[in-house]
Amino acid sequence: MKKMTNPEITIILDRLRSAHNTGNIFRLADAVGAREILCCGYTPFPPHPKLAKTAMGAEQTVKFRHFENSVDAVKTMRSEGAAQILAVETGPNGICAWEKKYEFPLGLVFGNEALGILPETISICDGIVNLPMFGFKNSINVGNCAAAVLYSVLASSKKE
Repeated sequence: MKKMTNPEITIILDRLRSAHNTGNIFRLADAVGAREILCCGYTPFPPHPKLAKTAMGAEQTVKFRHFENSVDAVKTMRSEGAAQILAVETGPNGICAWEKKYEFPLGLVFGNEALGILPETISICDGIVNLPMFGFKNSINVGNCAAAVLYSVLASSKKE
């Protein structure tokens, strides 16, 4: 299989509670060639035994930094030259992830499953993307959501 060049993507995790979900996202970050993960607030970060279990070694290959909050992480990304930073959040103000035109370097903010992304963080993002929900629930597991959105970004970047 031919190795593809990946667009620059940084994943920002805002107050994720589960080390297992965080580890899963580290594994996804490795799979899609993400630039790094910014772990914010109480999001678990390496070294962490539960995170390592689901990351399966990706916590050793994916760059990460820890920030006190996601607002600081977004501001840091901007100062480092991010072209676009998007909140991945449910709600009526979002654009479907596979209909969005992405700009790189890109930041994607994923939030706490119960609380979402800090409103202050959403307000300084360049927009909101989401996944369509056809059932009774309005969201899915954050790791599953990250997989769907990240691969949407990769697919859209290959069309250009």
